[in-house]
Amino acid sequence: MTSLPLTIRHELPVDAAAIERLHERAFGPGRFARTAFRLREGVPPDPALSFAAHVGTFLVGSIKVTPVLAGGHRALMLGPLTVDPAFDGRGIGSALMNRSIEAARDAGHDLIMLVGDEPYYARFGFRMLPPGQLVLPGPADPARFLALELVEGVLQQRRGAVTSARAAG
Repeated sequence: MTSLPLTIRHELPVDAAAIERLHERAFGPGRFARTAFRLREGVPPDPALSFAAHVGTFLVGSIKVTPVLAGGHRALMLGPLTVDPAFDGRGIGSALMNRSIEAARDAGHDLIMLVGDEPYYARFGFRMLPPGQLVLPGPADPARFLALELVEGVLQQRRGAVTSARAAG
């Protein structure tokens, strides 16, 4: 954890501009073409699972979680997780991850997926999905398609396409 006076709270509408600037600095304009971004497009993040981290009044990190469908079943897509580069390595990303996972578990969700680096996300229980079990709607490195079962065995029940929650109507 960090020794900074860190406050983590639910993301609020007032945070939107600062979070967008943070995403722009961290991911650049290419973020809009990424498969995970396209799954989230047009679907608001779940406000109960999305958090902002502040040091004083300065926004230093953000995590968003969006509902998706995985093989026709409701699931969650985590991301982006963003920490201001000036605050890297201080436990802010871990604090945001733990808070969001705990909130998802408490809310009764059973599966969280993300596209990211397994060496980082494995500490939270994320594992690479078996190739072809769930298929993203665009290009993504299969080694970076990770999932965390919040209910043991749920992944065995999920096969097929991962689609936007818009598809559920």
